[in-house]
Amino acid sequence: MQRTIRVVTYHLSHAGHRHNALNDMTPLVLTFVSHFGEMGSRWGINRTVGQIYALLFVTERPLNADEIGELLGISRSNVSIGLKELQSWGLVRQSRIVGDRREYFSSLGDVWEIFRVVAAERRRREVAPTLSVLRESLLAKPTSPEDQFAQQRMRDMHELVDLANTWFDDLQRLSPESLAQLMKMGTQVQKLLNAKDKLLGGGRPKARAASRQDET
Repeated sequence: MQRTIRVVTYHLSHAGHRHNALNDMTPLVLTFVSHFGEMGSRWGINRTVGQIYALLFVTERPLNADEIGELLGISRSNVSIGLKELQSWGLVRQSRIVGDRREYFSSLGDVWEIFRVVAAERRRREVAPTLSVLRESLLAKPTSPEDQFAQQRMRDMHELVDLANTWFDDLQRLSPESLAQLMKMGTQVQKLLNAKDKLLGGGRPKARAASRQDET
């Protein structure tokens, strides 16, 4: 049975250069790995990190650092840095093989689990600090009309971010099956919301907005 990816060993050519191990990946795998490398910078991660993760994601068995470096044609130090970054995100598993002192790495198996881990880590790194700054800013006493206006804008932002944060907590509690079903509902959710507004009275949001305007 032909293997999707062949683990190869380093060897030097007559010119003294390292063998280009990217040629030992199938075109299908190579395209996927290369794409993740290109997209890495747009997602805020290093190109090498994206390639390492993509390789582990489509490889059936765990790989050690030497094999990863050989397949991607990158240095051992870059592999180590990339693996540490992926471990900090919780996106790779580490394991050992009996009789082998090397560490082996694999990606999380379930795509929904990957989605949860990435979303949770992005919230920890990006949303939580933003909420903290907004809360501190709203507790400060405004000393000028400019500060009052700024705080109102911050309050609006805090309400939105906090609502999204609460919604994320609710999503995290759903099973993969329920989460998939929710995402497949698509425009049906909007139809339900529109129906709810008609039942409760569509003029209420406008009335509240007018009331706020009168108070100011």
